[in-house]
Amino acid sequence: MPTIRAAAILAVFLVVTVILIPWQWLLLTLKLPARRTFPYRYHRFVARLFGIHIRVKGTPPSKATLLVANHSSWLDIVIFSATAPLSFIAKSEVNNWPFFGTLARLQRTVFVTRTRRSETGMARDAIAQRLAEGDVLVLFPEGTSNDGNIVLPFKSALLSAADTLLADGTKVPVQPVSTAYVARQGIPMGRENRPLYAWYGDMELVPHLWEALKAGPLDVVVQFHPPLPPMDRKDLAKIAWETVRKGQAAALAGIS
Repeated sequence: MPTIRAAAILAVFLVVTVILIPWQWLLLTLKLPARRTFPYRYHRFVARLFGIHIRVKGTPPSKATLLVANHSSWLDIVIFSATAPLSFIAKSEVNNWPFFGTLARLQRTVFVTRTRRSETGMARDAIAQRLAEGDVLVLFPEGTSNDGNIVLPFKSALLSAADTLLADGTKVPVQPVSTAYVARQGIPMGRENRPLYAWYGDMELVPHLWEALKAGPLDVVVQFHPPLPPMDRKDLAKIAWETVRKGQAAALAGIS
């Protein structure tokens, strides 16, 4: 049954996605306002299709905001996108991925090169431009994904984009967000089961997607913490990390 369920979900996902790709492309080409909101509606459908039950705590942003969050899996893209209209900041390699790179471009992802210090300024400027245009962007400052049981220290380099001034003269809000994979098929999940959904290390994407679908429905807690006041980027990274770490730990422990 898990194999049949996974096959049915994957088939529906592929058919619906292929049908909708031209629609989002058209919205982008014509620069229509719906280009920002259509991925949100699409990912809400994908979350229901995959059996991802999302409990949202706190208030998602409704204006230009830099969200900083922990990162465990490709599932985070679906999860975050199903909570609010937003785009992502991703490593440049994602742009070249077959199929998934296309989906990332259609969601107006900002691609950055993390391995070259010389390009950090260019990446920061690209992020700042999108924020100034009113977009909500998600940054994963850990710089990589992990097994979903911990939050790695946040890197501060790209947080300097938070110095961007908006039309009203204020700086872009930086809002920490914590995610926690808390249950599998409605049963609280232990440390040993999170790698069924967490995608990290040298795991291959497509095989992991297949195994995650076979593993069954997933319960996730997403907590939008209060935005942080303006401060030095290194202090911002430290405080945001501590906030996200505590939020994840509380959710994994079942603390409301």
